This record gives sequence, structure tokens and C-alpha cells, in this order.
Amino acid sequence: MSDRQQGVILLHGLARTRLSMRSLASYLSRQNYAVLNVGYPSRHFPVERLAQDVLPPALATFRRQDVGTVHFVTHSMGGIVLRSFLAADGILPELGRVVMLSPPNQGSELVDLWRSFFWFRWFFGPAGCQLGTDPCSLPNRLGPARFALGIITGDRPLQGFGHFFSEPNDGKVTVSRAKLAGMSDFLVLPYGHSMIMVHRPVHEQVGCFLKTGRFQRAG
Repeated sequence: MSDRQQGVILLHGLARTRLSMRSLASYLSRQNYAVLNVGYPSRHFPVERLAQDVLPPALATFRRQDVGTVHFVTHSMGGIVLRSFLAADGILPELGRVVMLSPPNQGSELVDLWRSFFWFRWFFGPAGCQLGTDPCSLPNRLGPARFALGIITGDRPLQGFGHFFSEPNDGKVTVSRAKLAGMSDFLVLPYGHSMIMVHRPVHEQVGCFLKTGRFQRAG
């Protein structure tokens, strides 16, 4: 890694705002990273447009600040936005490590169930409808990770959501569908999808991966 200051770009999930990543941003700032907690209109455009609208300006900001290595930490669909960008533009020369929190890397069964309903399409928009599990869905067309990637997902769904799934899940994504070929490390923690990013143990594991390329395990 470069001796210049390292940066982290945070990308929130679908139908969320940058406020959802605020506690994680504060933690990483205290670890001496330059942090950009990026907000974007996740409900209004397809993933591919979001990627091209959001990430080039964020990267340009760090380049103006002479930040060296740039890491990414994403929540949920934010991971798909990043994968879309890297698939289109190639691996960035300054790219460091990536941590994805509860990413639908192989889609979500909830999208399969609900995207035919008007209320789903209205609320979650075109990007939400891209996150199904079929082989032609966007997440399944983006290919394996060709960068240092750690994934943290949960297995404690909110009451009422787990029954939509037939295997361990966080309420929106199954544990198995969070995985991505080529990932460096994978960790399951006892949290649900929507709030996984606010928990201190998750912050610490993110920090560990950004520094070492591995998650910390007891013993």
C-alpha cells in the first residue's frame, strides 16, 4: 500500500441514504482514513447509470486530495453498484480492498417474488427490479471478483421476513447468495440486513479487512 493517506468510499444500499452509513464513516475516520460517505438516488435509475453517475466524481475528489489507495465499503445494493462500475471501467489503479455488507451478489428471492407488483416497482425503482436471482439478472452477469474482497453477511432476519426463505438469511438475502466467486474472505455475523452496518463488531471487522485482507476470528 502507498505511504500516502488511504481513502474509503462508502456506498449505501437501495432506498437508503448516506445517513445509514454515518456510524461506520465515523469509525473509519477515527482509524485515520479519508472517508467519502456518498449519497445517491438509488430508487430512480438503473444500477449501471448509478455507477457511472456516482463513482467517477467520488474518485475525482480523492485524486484532487492526493489520496493514494482507495478502498470501498458497501451495503446491500451498493456492492452491485461497485461491481457494475468495475465491470465497465476495469480495475482502478488505486483500488485497495473492498468490504461488502449483506450484498445480493447472486440476487434476492424477494425481488423474484415482488417485482411484478406495482408497489414494488414504484418504491424500489429500476435498480431494485434488477436484483433477481435468475441467471440473466444483473448481479449474476457481472462476473467474479478480481480484487481483494471481504463479505460480511447476517443470519438474523427480522421477525416475519425469514419465512420467505428456505435457508439461512438476513431477511432480504440468503447467506449463500451473498457470496461471490473470487472473494478473499467471508464472514457471517448475527445481524439482520437493514442494520448490519451500525454494529460495532461489524465496524471492527471492516477495519481489520481493510488493514490485513482478512477478517478476525476467535482463537
